[in-house]
Amino acid sequence: MPELPEVETTRRGIAPHLEGRTVTRLVVRERRLRWPIPEDLAIQIEGQTFSQIRRRAKYLLMDIGGGSVISHLGMSGNLRLVPVGTPPLKHEHVDIELDSGLALRYTDPRRFGAMLWIRSGEVHPLLSKLGPEPLSDLFDGERLYQCSRGKSIAVKPFIMDNAVVVGVGNIYASEALFAAGIDPRREAGRISRARYLRLAIEIRRILGYAIERGGTTLRDFTGGDGQPGYFQQELFVYGRGGELCKVCGNTLSETRLGQRSSVFCRQCQR
Repeated sequence: MPELPEVETTRRGIAPHLEGRTVTRLVVRERRLRWPIPEDLAIQIEGQTFSQIRRRAKYLLMDIGGGSVISHLGMSGNLRLVPVGTPPLKHEHVDIELDSGLALRYTDPRRFGAMLWIRSGEVHPLLSKLGPEPLSDLFDGERLYQCSRGKSIAVKPFIMDNAVVVGVGNIYASEALFAAGIDPRREAGRISRARYLRLAIEIRRILGYAIERGGTTLRDFTGGDGQPGYFQQELFVYGRGGELCKVCGNTLSETRLGQRSSVFCRQCQR
């Protein structure tokens, strides 16, 4: 699943091609995504000009006219730019054609993503209960410590809870916990303030670095410019169960937490 760095990479890739450009036509070939594409979306955006492309958690918000198009990439979706009139392949469900001669094309093989509409000044229910952005000043180790008090849930699903902090998905939760030396199975409420201070630093560092590197390429994800990410080559634990730890040389262990596979090092993480 595309995570925060992949979505931010997509935002940075498409924003220069959308901002200041006018939509000439909306082409919807398949409306049945996770939630149906609104019937009046063409009325809302055709003839209007994109003003800003933003991100909130893993959602892209494309401000245009009297509101915003909200897009989510689902499990395996992507947005990329193609010349207007490029014949669509299977699973290429939506084209937003621009006055530049390019089209923003939405592809989603599993149709688990979304393309919705919200009017200016409204807060969509999908965004209303989200926690702070991990790279913002509203997120730090003190917040993790305070939110964790009394929690018996394992620390990994705890930091993946979007009400605590947004965008720390499976890949980057695994990597941040390894960097902070914290066993992902430990109860969130039993971790000290000092360790949460370090964990928050590692979450910020790893997400920021992954964005710089273009995100993590898994399966068929590519950035908005059509280029894959490169952070996958530098993963320490995610997807490496049974392999040797790059730090201590011990065999990495694998378990399941919150219905997700979790790889960790019993020597490096306590």
